[in-house]
Amino acid sequence: MGQPVREYLLTLCVTAAVTYLLTGPVRKFAIAAGAMPEIRARDVHREPTPRLGGIAMFGGLCAGLLVASHLTNLKSVFENSNEPRALLSGAALIWILGVLDDKWGVDALVKLGGQMIAAGVMVLQGLTILWIPIPGVGTVSLTPMQGTLLTVALVVITINAVNFVDGLDGLASGMVCIAAAAFFMYAYRMWFGYGIEAAAPATLFSVVLMGMCLGFLPHNMHPARIFMGDSGSMLIGLVMAAGAVSVTGQVDPDLLNVKAGGLREATHAMVPVYIPLLLPLTVIAVPVADLILAIVRRTWKGQSPFAADRGHLHHRLLEIGHSHSRAVLIMYFWSALIAFGAVAYSANNASMWIVLGIVLLSAVGLVLLLLPRFTPRTPRWAEWMVPPRYRRVAVAPASAAESGDESADVPEEERAPVPAGVNGATAIGDRSRFVEHGRADSHH
Repeated sequence: MGQPVREYLLTLCVTAAVTYLLTGPVRKFAIAAGAMPEIRARDVHREPTPRLGGIAMFGGLCAGLLVASHLTNLKSVFENSNEPRALLSGAALIWILGVLDDKWGVDALVKLGGQMIAAGVMVLQGLTILWIPIPGVGTVSLTPMQGTLLTVALVVITINAVNFVDGLDGLASGMVCIAAAAFFMYAYRMWFGYGIEAAAPATLFSVVLMGMCLGFLPHNMHPARIFMGDSGSMLIGLVMAAGAVSVTGQVDPDLLNVKAGGLREATHAMVPVYIPLLLPLTVIAVPVADLILAIVRRTWKGQSPFAADRGHLHHRLLEIGHSHSRAVLIMYFWSALIAFGAVAYSANNASMWIVLGIVLLSAVGLVLLLLPRFTPRTPRWAEWMVPPRYRRVAVAPASAAESGDESADVPEEERAPVPAGVNGATAIGDRSRFVEHGRADSHH
């Protein structure tokens, strides 16, 4: 079988195109249906914005899987495995639950139960963890009950991690897209680098997930015209979890020993998947860290783990002075560094250059975190490729120039901060929407 790079690219483009084209009509439908909740205390957007973006993303998922099932090389994934059908069944359930929550609101415990049911449906159709490769012990086969519990736990954790990080325009879709790209590189290497057919479904899932996020991002970048809502965030979280379960729990480590040419080479190749929870938690490390911190923070205060607050990582970036766009880009940076760093380390964990590169980029990320007021300037020859705020000369509107308003010539990032210490698009009028930690009383 040849390497179906063109078929993957076609699947990616179709998924992205269908998602992009459906988002506009879905936005009009969401407005007509009244799926535009009022602005809450923890929100950072300025005006009510329609949800239900997950409807377009689910359409893209179906279109991508349909196209892939008719392609010469990728149709073998559907013939040799029931995992694509398992994914589609679980995705349909979680999507319906999300749509109901976006329109009418669903209790947090009901959503948790729905997530477990969707994971159970996938397990019943064969998408489950069968064994765990543990260093020093070897391959440990799991009983059906153990595999079911571990699979359900992994799916629920991943769904809620993505849902928790969906707090800024373009944040969740961009971070998941980065994680999916890194996951695709790893799964593709497992399939065509070592010839392991069991990694084929995870490779397909990653491509479709990238297409869903890329197609939705143009509508969701700041300022967002539509939100994905729980129907979208839980959907992409489930697709990510399905790929993680497929590649970590279905690939036989003993087969990898043979394909890799020996135990030492196989050990190097399996570094990020010694334990099935490690790889998915690595590629979405930032959302999972945010989830864990939120649970600890809320339970420490005697609150429910599902109680909403403004203590998420992206909220803190805004509070220390980063603009909306800069906070999103910083989260992108850390997600890409961790995800692609783990993939690079798994490919060649004996290279000191990879470790040094990760350390150097981490230092750059820390510098960016400590300089919220710093605005980089683009060289003049490249100014046409970037937004006006990153150009050397800010052109004032004619009306402002005629009125003699001197502040019109000053870029937004260089103007005096609003009273609450927040700059950029997070301020509304002369008052910030930020509240003190622990004072938000709204609920999901």
